[in-house]
Amino acid sequence: MNGPYLLGDRQLDGDLAALERDGYLILDALLSEHETQTLARELEPWIARTPRCEGDFYGWRTTRVGGLLAKAPMVQHLALNPRILAIAEALLKPACDYVQLNLTQAARVHPGERAQAPHRDEEMWPADSQGRHWLLNVMWAVSDFTAENGATRLWPGSHRRALNRGEDPMQSIAAVMPKGSACLFLGSLTHGAGANSTDAPRTGVIVSYCLGWLKTYENQFLAYPKDVVRCFPEPLQRLLGYQMHRPNLGGWEGQDPIRWLEDVHAPQAHIDALTPQIAAELKALMAASKG
Repeated sequence: MNGPYLLGDRQLDGDLAALERDGYLILDALLSEHETQTLARELEPWIARTPRCEGDFYGWRTTRVGGLLAKAPMVQHLALNPRILAIAEALLKPACDYVQLNLTQAARVHPGERAQAPHRDEEMWPADSQGRHWLLNVMWAVSDFTAENGATRLWPGSHRRALNRGEDPMQSIAAVMPKGSACLFLGSLTHGAGANSTDAPRTGVIVSYCLGWLKTYENQFLAYPKDVVRCFPEPLQRLLGYQMHRPNLGGWEGQDPIRWLEDVHAPQAHIDALTPQIAAELKALMAASKG
């Protein structure tokens, strides 16, 4: 994996500018050959034993597997990739207190699968984002992505206009990239899995991040039992939602929910978890009331 990625890096500014301009960004060779092979090996038993999807959205010749942090441990490293986390936080944190993991999912598009309908993943939340970013998707290429084997189709710039389910396919591009690469795209970008006209499947892993106060696509608290989550590093636990979103959202017995993993049984004091602005306002109000 790449080393530490600083928020002030010039590269980060370029990454964000590309996302704002085009709605997507392809980063080549983020994984080594060994890491990519390990990821493929960990995923294979789960993909092989999982029935194909049933539906006009998920597809009829596509296999999807969720809850990957425990099934394929390499996905933990994908979710915590420093460069991508820096991008996600810079993009999303203006609208939230912390960024959370929305989804981990393997997606294998089998030969003969038709192109997925154009859609936007922010459609999950039936509200107007008012121009703010709510979601960042990352499609990791486990196999080479080509225009022929079902690489994700993207409509550049579509995040700046209203959703059109009938987008012209000729105006889309294929997220062509070698295995080990990642395609980042906004939740407001119109996209869809491509048709696979080859005789071999293409496999990718989706890791997505969203605002900490939104309901996630994948219920992380059901996907990973407590004993499993305890084995995750703390940054990953917090990314799953085991932290308080200020002000006072998502707590447990008035505490930071990461304490639930400690098997605390005694009654606990409720402790404020406020934004600095609200904390200062309340402090000033209490001080004035004493006078």
